[in-house]
Amino acid sequence: MKKESPTVSRYRERASTVITDAGDGPPVVFAHGMLMDRTLFNPQLAALSDNYRTISYDLRARTDRYNESYNLEDLAADLNALLDALHIESVVLAGISMGGFMALRFAEHYPQRVNGLVLINSMAEPHTEAEREEYSALAKRVLDEGVQSERIRHIARTKMFGETTLEENHTIVDHWEKRWATYPPESVYHAMHSWIDRSDYTHKLPNIEIPVLSIHGKENTVLAPKRTESMLDTLPDARQTVVSAAGHSAPVEQPDEVTDAIREFLSEVVL
Repeated sequence: MKKESPTVSRYRERASTVITDAGDGPPVVFAHGMLMDRTLFNPQLAALSDNYRTISYDLRARTDRYNESYNLEDLAADLNALLDALHIESVVLAGISMGGFMALRFAEHYPQRVNGLVLINSMAEPHTEAEREEYSALAKRVLDEGVQSERIRHIARTKMFGETTLEENHTIVDHWEKRWATYPPESVYHAMHSWIDRSDYTHKLPNIEIPVLSIHGKENTVLAPKRTESMLDTLPDARQTVVSAAGHSAPVEQPDEVTDAIREFLSEVVL
């Protein structure tokens, strides 16, 4: 048997240090994406914990294990260890962006642990060659300049939030910009390289037979809603909700709409 890596063991042995765990009932786990942390899902945990055990957790980039190379399969192994530590057999798994890329791979490698998937601003297709070059250059720039750089933070806020949020909700944008400024640049660099060169996952989707909900921000300029079409067409049981006034960070841009969509999905999936 392959020896477990120290980082995976970190999730198994110190799970309580990386989670927010609220409520009782069928478990729902939330995995954040680039530049965010587990607090991204605070609105959903507050609203859904009346009927569900809601758990959000920090992926490697927001832990003390940020300064090493890893891929999406490694992140899936982290979650598997986390569920072991929490003595949870299976969950509905919600992942946004990078968390969604990971969630698809988790469903492949640990199918017995997933009852349903919520993919928020995510997709099964790989990024284009031009996008991979752009993001690789940006990752290098982050390493050189740090996330404190005004140029980096400008790029980040225009990618992470939709037009409506940028114009009307400066409180949310400022809140996250301040958090980004505290990140070690290596944490962002390695997180980006965990997904930049990922392969196309579309051909594996027919094997994911559990119900899937896609939630996508209409104002998402990083991953336009149309880029989910091949995923939705290929998955055996999938639907989509488009959130009109949200970009790439829909759970905090339009928390009520996102929560309502998840609650409706859970009411049908969780028995």
